[in-house]
Amino acid sequence: MFEEKTLICKDCGEEFIFTVGEQEFFASKGLENEPKRCKKCRDAKRNAAKTPREFFTTVCAECGGEAKVPFQPNNEKPVYCSECFAKKNQQ
Repeated sequence: MFEEKTLICKDCGEEFIFTVGEQEFFASKGLENEPKRCKKCRDAKRNAAKTPREFFTTVCAECGGEAKVPFQPNNEKPVYCSECFAKKNQQ
């Protein structure tokens, strides 16, 4: 039913293959339009939309060392460095 198709990427202009497996996947998800970008350009577009995480530096409540965390510590709960956090989870 499906055959491999050669398509042209709308971003870079390179040819890419729309494989039978990809076509079956698109059909199973109810997608009717063929992809407009090659995998490299799709990945680049997806990654460009991601914002880098901000990390905050604080003092580990267990060992007193430096702890970098992806949230603003508010001193209501203890914050642990990676090593102490892993030790606490093993207990």
